[in-house]
Amino acid sequence: QVQLVESGGGLVQSGGSLRLSCVASGFTFSSYVMSWYRQAPGKERDLVARITSDGGSTNYADSMKGRFTISRDNAKNTVYLQMNSLKPEDTAVYYCNAVNNFLRKAYWGQGTQVTVSS
Repeated sequence: QVQLVESGGGLVQSGGSLRLSCVASGFTFSSYVMSWYRQAPGKERDLVARITSDGGSTNYADSMKGRFTISRDNAKNTVYLQMNSLKPEDTAVYYCNAVNNFLRKAYWGQGTQVTVSS
């Protein structure tokens, strides 16, 4: 059974930090590109950051560059999102995503709420 379980969300003041984790099971984690997305109320789900299967390359949405860092530990089947200098506009549900284009497989986690107060 495939599972992506996010954790680490919560309420934080503007300027604060949070570290999200996503633990994967039920598939070969090290073969999947991992991403974090977020969705604010009434808005579409947008890409936050992405990391290649070996962790060698990352990319970020422009508004997150310099503030957020995505990383992964293939030995622990876990992807992380370190979020610093948080702003109220970062408030959203954050989702973990796994994709293997060769296998045409994609999975989503259930999401974790991040709320940044001003």
